[in-house]
Amino acid sequence: MPRPVILVTGASRGLGRGVAISLAKEGYDVAVHYASNRAAADEAVELCRGAAREADQRFFPVSAQLSSATERRAMIDAVLGEFGRLDGLVNNAGIAPKVRADITEADEENFDEVIAVNLRGPYFLSQLAARWWLAHPGQSLLPGGYKLVFVTSISVHTASVNRGEYCIAKAGLAMAAQLWSVRLASEGVQVYEVRPGIMKTDMTAGVTGKYDKLIAEGLVPQQRWGTPEDVGLSVAALCRGDFPFSTGSVIDVDGGFQLRRL
Repeated sequence: MPRPVILVTGASRGLGRGVAISLAKEGYDVAVHYASNRAAADEAVELCRGAAREADQRFFPVSAQLSSATERRAMIDAVLGEFGRLDGLVNNAGIAPKVRADITEADEENFDEVIAVNLRGPYFLSQLAARWWLAHPGQSLLPGGYKLVFVTSISVHTASVNRGEYCIAKAGLAMAAQLWSVRLASEGVQVYEVRPGIMKTDMTAGVTGKYDKLIAEGLVPQQRWGTPEDVGLSVAALCRGDFPFSTGSVIDVDGGFQLRRL
């Protein structure tokens, strides 16, 4: 009997790995996207197998540079070739700027790279998924229909002047989630934005001391770092159909960071 198939971008490590493992626990087949680190992807696949609900669940590593239209198309084709279907897409992959620089000094090369991977890539990858869903209406194996999830960041609304390109990309991705929500709401596709806060991943490894201090001083009301599992649990709930009448919603996974306080 076929199972739901979900493609998770950037699933070889970090938040994406947490998402993939949580989806494995739900009993889904998962396409584990990676950009270039095949060893990390293989490790993620093994962790998914260890977490799987059923022994015959399938986990498929697939490589693509999200900035490339050709490679995005090849990835979708590979996933459809492997599984014959696609029930959900989790746009999680993202990069930090190679050089953190004040916006008065930042260069266009870094800006273009971050925008290409973090915004243009998922926007047009979603287009490919949406076209397939529109051509296969009512065939999703997920409760409530096909699922499209955008993993953004508190950088959507929190300015960091030494990584402006990242903030702009994530803000744009939040609008992409709204656009696809409106377009697909009547087509049996539910769209969500998951908005993580300060997360313990490779991307934040270099600023651990800074955020340890800020968290201790109360920046995060729940007084801890977020984890890949936190994001994975939220995505699993969305794919499971726990929010059937909430397309377009933002799910904050930030320990209360977004709360306004005096």
